[in-house]
Amino acid sequence: GWLCAALTAVFQEMVKAECHFTNGTEKVRLVARYIYNRQTYAMFDSDVGHFVGFTHYGEKVARNWNNNPDIMEDQRTSVDSSFQSLQIAPSPF
Repeated sequence: GWLCAALTAVFQEMVKAECHFTNGTEKVRLVARYIYNRQTYAMFDSDVGHFVGFTHYGEKVARNWNNNPDIMEDQRTSVDSSFQSLQIAPSPF
């Protein structure tokens, strides 16, 4: 391939947040996936109410985040402050 050795060691971390609306905007569900090198290592689902780890590292991170009251409060309130404030009107497909 044409990739140089310097580019093969590039790692990428990202957070993918999904907002699921039920019954218009009456019920809003936040799913935040924490991804490293295309592998989800942890996730927060507002319906579950806490972080879940999917890898050895993710389990440690989830346990740490779940035990941090500031992080938990931020996640729990982010549904109301971020997504419900959008006031998106549902439209037919």
